[in-house]
Amino acid sequence: MQTKRIVKAEEIADRFEISLRTVYRDVKALMEAGVPIGSEAGKGYFIVDGYHLPPVMFTQEEGSAMLFAGKLVEKMTDHSIRKAFESALLKIKAVLNESEKDHLENLQSYIEVRKAWQEEPPFANHFLTSIQKAAVDKEVIRIEYSSSYMDEITWREVEPIGLFFYSNAWHLIAWCRLRSGYRDFRTDRIKTLKMTGVKFDPRNLLSLQEYLATIVQGNREMEKVEVVFEKSHAKYIGTTKYAYGFVSEEEVGAKVKITFLTAHMKSLCKWLLMFGNGVKIESPEKAKDIISGLLEELNYHYQQQTIAQ
Repeated sequence: MQTKRIVKAEEIADRFEISLRTVYRDVKALMEAGVPIGSEAGKGYFIVDGYHLPPVMFTQEEGSAMLFAGKLVEKMTDHSIRKAFESALLKIKAVLNESEKDHLENLQSYIEVRKAWQEEPPFANHFLTSIQKAAVDKEVIRIEYSSSYMDEITWREVEPIGLFFYSNAWHLIAWCRLRSGYRDFRTDRIKTLKMTGVKFDPRNLLSLQEYLATIVQGNREMEKVEVVFEKSHAKYIGTTKYAYGFVSEEEVGAKVKITFLTAHMKSLCKWLLMFGNGVKIESPEKAKDIISGLLEELNYHYQQQTIAQ
């Protein structure tokens, strides 16, 4: 109950696989024991503000999961998130018993995360925590941004609607007041960020999910690619798909349709070539043209080799 503002009785019953009658009985027992639990008709239960019972136990599996998550945080987030997570992980380790602590120490060397490719961010890359706060608080932020496609630095006041990870980087999706439109900013290209203290009205903005679903006009870096794989080929994709902007997949008969959002169309097309006739690009036409061009280059390359021989 401490994990949410209001928890439905049905949620508690599902979580612990018990009946609603048992939930009502146990909540009543907790209240009689002095735990300040309130309720709202038709909504659920809540813990009265100011009361907090700190966790005192973690299972070995829970500790291992946190260490596993820490490996991902280390490689796939920025300094601000890593610092906060390391602090949280230390607090968790502090309540583990000796054998569980030893287990985590030994587990460290058995887990490693590496990106598909690694590039040094042009700037400090430590704004994810501030961006999260601004999105939740509906606060305008002022950023100094280095554009990859125009090779220039501009100041922007933006209204953040969320963060999205694709093409091996975190991206801030926001309404840009300078351009009067939605824009996609790679967070590692933000040179400086300032909280303005100015609130914005989110009612006229798309949600992050709506933005991604419609591929909003004005996004210059991210392109949607829909690809259909034969199931016999799809099983070899594995986690590599995430390096190319994987968004979703669905089974279509004997095939698998996968949607990508990518800022590196040619790299994605080069990867798709390895699947030969086991893959078909549904859209866009640009991707089909890139594949055709790559095949022509290969054909010419090997024809020249044959002539030289």
